[in-house]
Amino acid sequence: MVISTTKSDSGELLHSTFASRYARTRLPRFKMPEKSIPKEAAYQIINDELMLDGNPRLNLASFVTTWMEPECDRLIMSSINKNYVDMDDYPNRCVNMIAHLFHAPVGEDETAVGVGTVGSSEAIMLAGLAFKRKWQAKRKSLGKPYDNPNIVTGSNVQVCWEKFARYFEVELKEVKLKEGYYIMDPMKAVEMVDENTICVAAILGSTLTGEFEGVKLLNELLSKNNKETGWNTPIHVDAASGGFIAPFLYPDLEWDFRLPLVKSINVSGHKYGLVYAGVGWIVWSCKEELPEDLVFHINYLGSDQPTFTLNFSKAYTLPPDAQHVALLRVVIREDFSHSLAERLVRDIEKVVKDLDVPVAETGGGHVVGTGVVKKSVGLTEEVAKHWRRIVDGRKTSGVC
Repeated sequence: MVISTTKSDSGELLHSTFASRYARTRLPRFKMPEKSIPKEAAYQIINDELMLDGNPRLNLASFVTTWMEPECDRLIMSSINKNYVDMDDYPNRCVNMIAHLFHAPVGEDETAVGVGTVGSSEAIMLAGLAFKRKWQAKRKSLGKPYDNPNIVTGSNVQVCWEKFARYFEVELKEVKLKEGYYIMDPMKAVEMVDENTICVAAILGSTLTGEFEGVKLLNELLSKNNKETGWNTPIHVDAASGGFIAPFLYPDLEWDFRLPLVKSINVSGHKYGLVYAGVGWIVWSCKEELPEDLVFHINYLGSDQPTFTLNFSKAYTLPPDAQHVALLRVVIREDFSHSLAERLVRDIEKVVKDLDVPVAETGGGHVVGTGVVKKSVGLTEEVAKHWRRIVDGRKTSGVC
């Protein structure tokens, strides 16, 4: 999102022409109103504002897909209430599909290494962090300075590469373009590589012209340079625009994990993938290319979930000195009344009593508020099953 330039003390009012029968007073445009309004009025006001937006189907200057099949629209609406951060509930098989599409050396029974992202900008940040951390670890092991990393790209890269370099303190070494040649020259890129280069980034689908850079030639030249210097500089392919084109239109073009120095690839679903904006992926050739110290492990729902992301933080993991504790969480809905809450507490107390597991016999477990705390995950599951039998056997007109 762009940085807002709205004045905080602006007194401009919103004129709700078609919602006037609901909204009797004008609403402030840039501040929260002091009083609530009916939901029908809020919908009408926002809907009227949206009518002034540009028509996405007429936006021919965008790198974002503005149309999907009606079946996709229906699937999106049926899944819009799901929290996809919870990968235990909603597994992401897309990473495996894309890894195979890009010829990653993944066996039939193996899981590919990668993550879904908000877009290629986040994916590039994650890829850059992995390269930087691997380079730093190697430099430390050799007893050499590790405070001056750089990355080599063409000057035609998307602005997210500049963001990565500035945010994560990496020098950006750009290969300048020349007349009639508007992509990165692989020979000049290799000439700019030194012992502090964490990777060379090649683009499969330049933002300026859509051209594919010569990843195979870059791999050959960089392999020769690595052999002469012993640096082992890797390649990242920014396939945001071309990742879902090349495998289908140019299947024999070698640009992906078929090249030994290509260690990671990012791709966007919303650039010529017939997917609405807001999805991307980063895939690594193997698990060794993603440093373990960048991966966080959380135990939501009782199983280990490795996570490597910038935009979302999965919660519910207790600190190391309290990981033996299991919590019961209740999601409160609008119609969750006080009487239902009391019934919930009574059911919890009944389950604990029926299972005959007094607090003193839990080996250190205890009750905190309405959260039943036990050491054993198996016991927690047993409590849940017993509670479910109680609820299923009771006829109630309420919703709990």
